[in-house]
Amino acid sequence: MEPDRRFCGLAESYGQFRPDYPASALDWIIAYGQLTPGSLLIDLGAGTGIASRAFAARGFRVIGIEPNEEMRAQASCRPGATAIDYRSGSAESTGLPSEIADLVLAAQAFHWFNPGKALEEAYRILKDRGSIALMWNERDEEDPFTAAYGDVIRLFPGAKDIESQRQQAGYRLLEDTRFCEARRQELEHFQLASLEELIGRTFSASYAPREPLMAKRARADLRQLFATHEKDGCVVIRYRTSVYIARRSKLACPCGGW
Repeated sequence: MEPDRRFCGLAESYGQFRPDYPASALDWIIAYGQLTPGSLLIDLGAGTGIASRAFAARGFRVIGIEPNEEMRAQASCRPGATAIDYRSGSAESTGLPSEIADLVLAAQAFHWFNPGKALEEAYRILKDRGSIALMWNERDEEDPFTAAYGDVIRLFPGAKDIESQRQQAGYRLLEDTRFCEARRQELEHFQLASLEELIGRTFSASYAPREPLMAKRARADLRQLFATHEKDGCVVIRYRTSVYIARRSKLACPCGGW
């Protein structure tokens, strides 16, 4: 299935149940990029606008590029959406003019892109010395509940391969000679979830089972897991938020590192 079709039918649950990103990650990106109010951010693979809204709330101009019509529609009806310009397009072909962006962002999305073409497009639309940031929430399985939750997720067909691809995707930026001063940072984050929210979070994933019997078994596993670990009607999913960031160089140069 093409990446822009994987989330068909999932936009509402994605918008409702996916976690946000830690303020510390946004702070680090803003400081590195030397962004000021009014700076222009391009959010590639904006999805339902979780990251777009977070940056717009801080006073930045945001254009969200998203190829999936359902995801764009969901983004456009969320509170705070009127401050964001959502457009159809892809990370590899945004349709934007060259050298306009202060920051290009891909949040929970870069692993779905063609990495070479997406980085080429990011380079084209960034201003000289503009920044690019790739960000993911990854489960922190040093936490017992989150590790057990990961065991459930890895039973889903294709989940291991997609998660492995996602965990390695950011290193493409660190190795790309068109970008300099590359850095990588990990930050703590968490999501408090009721049983409904845990199930919703799980079934917002592209690899969550849609076949009725397998989906029923997954829900049963999640209910048992929740019953074992809940406290005051909630569980805590622990994350490590990984951020890969670099600066556009006028000339391609092998000056990465982190």
